[in-house]
Amino acid sequence: MHVISTSKLLLQKLRDNGWCNLLKIVKKFCKKHEIDIPDMRTQYTVGRGRSRQPKITIEHHYRVDVFFTAIDSQIQELNSRFNEKIMELLTLSTALDPKDNFKLFNIQNICKLVEKFYPLDFSDHEMILLNAQLQHYTSDIPNHLKDVGTLSELCQRWKETEKSRTYHLIDRLICNVLTLSVSTATIERVFSAMKIVKTRLRSKIADEFLADNLVIYIEKEIAATFSTYSIIDDFESRKKR
Repeated sequence: MHVISTSKLLLQKLRDNGWCNLLKIVKKFCKKHEIDIPDMRTQYTVGRGRSRQPKITIEHHYRVDVFFTAIDSQIQELNSRFNEKIMELLTLSTALDPKDNFKLFNIQNICKLVEKFYPLDFSDHEMILLNAQLQHYTSDIPNHLKDVGTLSELCQRWKETEKSRTYHLIDRLICNVLTLSVSTATIERVFSAMKIVKTRLRSKIADEFLADNLVIYIEKEIAATFSTYSIIDDFESRKKR
């Protein structure tokens, strides 16, 4: 989380104060490799026509239209992918991280995580029980879980010691948190696939047929493992039933 925040700050700092230094580096590179450097104070022209030419200098074009635009695009991408809600979700989720002997473990943040982001997965009664389980879990950490470093290792240890039965609500919450990266990647794949499939099919197909095509396209790696003959055999076996 800190890396994302500092990345935004560094990008903004580069945008505000980095142009002059970058220009010096570019000029030095051009001189070294004998590349012509245009007079940055002259008017910037697009094409050959004189009409509707922007009344800006070459320096303004590269600074505003290229340098600023590139950085703004990166900042906008970070803001859209890691907005306040996502950042809060990820920050609260770190309260479950067992790294450094559960240094970030925080019962209040874990309960807040459930209340804000998983209210449909836990009833009011289960939220009360979850708080109680977390209290016991805190005392159990030094005895059984102090050398665990990741959530996946924690789940493995729970399975070995059958702690997942004792702390079944915490186990359910951890399973939800572990699906975050998969859910995010799946959503991106779905939207990417929709653009490709709908463009190719010109949106002329019914919703059900579109959904079927999307499933096959999104899970194309799995679909590739099935041969035409295996699918035909499967349908034939169903007829016999």
